[in-house]
Amino acid sequence: MDDSSTADDDREAFAAVARAAATDAGAYLRERFADGALDADYGAGDVKTAADRGAERRVLGVLREAYPGHAVRAEESGHHEGNGECEGGYCWVVDALDGTNNFAAGVPTFGVAVTLLAAGEPVVTAVTVPALGDTYLARRGGGVTYNGRPVTAAEGDGVPPSHATVASVIGGPVLADDTLYDRHREQVRAVRGVCKRVVETWAPVVYWGLLARGRVDGYVTFHPDDREQVAGELLAGEAGCHRREDGPLSVFARDEATLAALWDALC
Repeated sequence: MDDSSTADDDREAFAAVARAAATDAGAYLRERFADGALDADYGAGDVKTAADRGAERRVLGVLREAYPGHAVRAEESGHHEGNGECEGGYCWVVDALDGTNNFAAGVPTFGVAVTLLAAGEPVVTAVTVPALGDTYLARRGGGVTYNGRPVTAAEGDGVPPSHATVASVIGGPVLADDTLYDRHREQVRAVRGVCKRVVETWAPVVYWGLLARGRVDGYVTFHPDDREQVAGELLAGEAGCHRREDGPLSVFARDEATLAALWDALC
């Protein structure tokens, strides 16, 4: 894919579509959450609701109208082929209801993430938090906006690592493997030893947004699910976060001191 494929004009057009798709799904979820109606299927490790499917239909409708030739990888409906595979061309990665367990339980911590990959790399992502009416938009090389205002991770209070709030997220492989889950519990204990609070989140994109504007000081991911991770990595990178990784473990922080404290505790 040549450089012109992600030129500034293209990126702005992609960003507008990502925002429109995430906003449309977010408005739908806000209404469904407010009316309290829930049609859910409960499995051994997860829950799926009619709202997941309804929100995804709204995202896909916007994407198909704007870019019918692009591939799409969506949580509910799987892979939709376009003019190319996700590995080599444009591919939209969609999580239309991140935090379904929260949504089903009446907890307003859930979000929508719509991310465009170009040759496997995230170039645009839009994240909405419907219950709060919040929208985050990140463009590769173009920074992050929060409700239309440019933000960075450095805008937070700048507390020392011992007073930091750190989010932690795991993906499906950890939940399915006792050994990995035990390792995750060790990681949480280690992080708690060097910071004030660890938030173990079931709605990763909500906390990625908080990290991008400095409200959360650090983020630890272990075998994360790809749909949320590609959105979060772009938000964190464009917000100026520092990062270290080792295989399935990644650590992000708003400053070098917090990153070093977290990494030393974990490794």
